[in-house]
Amino acid sequence: MNSTEFTALGVDVGGTKIAAGVVTFPDGVVRTRREILTLPERGGEAVLATVEKLVSELVANALASGRRVQGIGVGVCEIVDRSGDIASANCLDWTSAIVRQHLAKLAPTVIESDVRAAARAEAIFGAGRNAKVFLYVSLGTGIASCLVLDGQPFVGARGATGTMASGPLPGFDEARPPASWPTLEQIASGPGLVARFSRLHGNAECGQDVMAAAAAGDERAERVLRSAAEALGGTLGLLVNVLDPELVVLGGGLGASVGIYRDTLIDSARRHIWWDGHRNLPIVPAMTGRNAGLIGAAASACAASKGRALAGDFGPADEPA
Repeated sequence: MNSTEFTALGVDVGGTKIAAGVVTFPDGVVRTRREILTLPERGGEAVLATVEKLVSELVANALASGRRVQGIGVGVCEIVDRSGDIASANCLDWTSAIVRQHLAKLAPTVIESDVRAAARAEAIFGAGRNAKVFLYVSLGTGIASCLVLDGQPFVGARGATGTMASGPLPGFDEARPPASWPTLEQIASGPGLVARFSRLHGNAECGQDVMAAAAAGDERAERVLRSAAEALGGTLGLLVNVLDPELVVLGGGLGASVGIYRDTLIDSARRHIWWDGHRNLPIVPAMTGRNAGLIGAAASACAASKGRALAGDFGPADEPA
């Protein structure tokens, strides 16, 4: 192994898929990649067993190719607090202690929220690498966001940043109690698109299917996409108004899409931006694409190993004074 190279294994555990890969630093190259379905309905124990098996295979493959995995980073679709402990169980019924118990025997393991991991990848290698302040928004099975300051994902007071779409949207509907108002995820996420299209008797298994139907001329699918992106754009515009970023980076499967959904989202966001100085800020797709989460998780492991606070510093550790 090259003495200046750090080899980490990144795991991106989402609600739909698990992507894992061996990544080398400082270049951030993904050497080996695997992707499998999460199937969270199996329960947290079964999903963790799947992750452990996948990680074990990738560690062995890396060693066979002459690279020793020196750290493991796991990005999860849950709240992860400032100490790196999982603080929610919305999709995965995991505790940090159990995750480390299964994986730390293979290499030192750190845990991060999936959206912060992906934002870290964009800060180091992607569209945000030259920005001091940018907003990363992940659109897929869930919807989340992360503010990045000087290359570092903003964690917040408790690690609960990014849950931009989980609470009920203000409806101002006096006939319905607030508890019945839908969330932005129910309207605009991949599963939300599928559920709404299905209620119109459309046939789709994922958000990409709804997009394909719209592209083929299905007016029901087009209405679902436009209304979803319009609602999402309103929230994105609000975030721009409040946070004042240099640019917005759209990640996740839906964020990387082209067509009605993204076009309407960007148009809606610009109409909901108040200050003219923000109106034309760049809203761009993530450059690290489908690998954002696993690269960012691996980068977190690398940074932890070197004791670095800054996301972009992957040089050799400082010599003792």
